[in-house]
Amino acid sequence: GGSKASLHWTGERAVSVLLLGLLPAAYLCPGPAVDYSLAAALTLHGHWGLGQVITDYVHGDVPIKVANTGLYILSALTFAGLCHFNYHDVGICKAVAMLWSL
Repeated sequence: GGSKASLHWTGERAVSVLLLGLLPAAYLCPGPAVDYSLAAALTLHGHWGLGQVITDYVHGDVPIKVANTGLYILSALTFAGLCHFNYHDVGICKAVAMLWSL
C-alpha cells in the first residue's frame, strides 16, 4: 500500500494526464460528457495547485485554516459555475471554439 502523500501525487498525475486527453477530445468530439469532465478535472487541478501555494506560502494555524476554507469555497463555486455554464449556456468546448474563431 502507498502512503496518503503517494496516492495524492498519483491522483494529481492522473488528472494531469486526463486533461491532456480531454483537450483533443474537446476539439474532436465536443459535447456534454467532455464539458462536465473538463469542469471536474479543471476544478480539481486548480484546487490542488492552489492548495500547494497555500502549503508553500501561508504559515500559522489560523491563516492556514482560513486559506484552506477559502480554497474549498472557491473550488466549489468554480465547479458550480462551470456546471451552470455547461447546462445553461454553450458549454466549455463550444465557448473555447468560439474564442478561437475570433
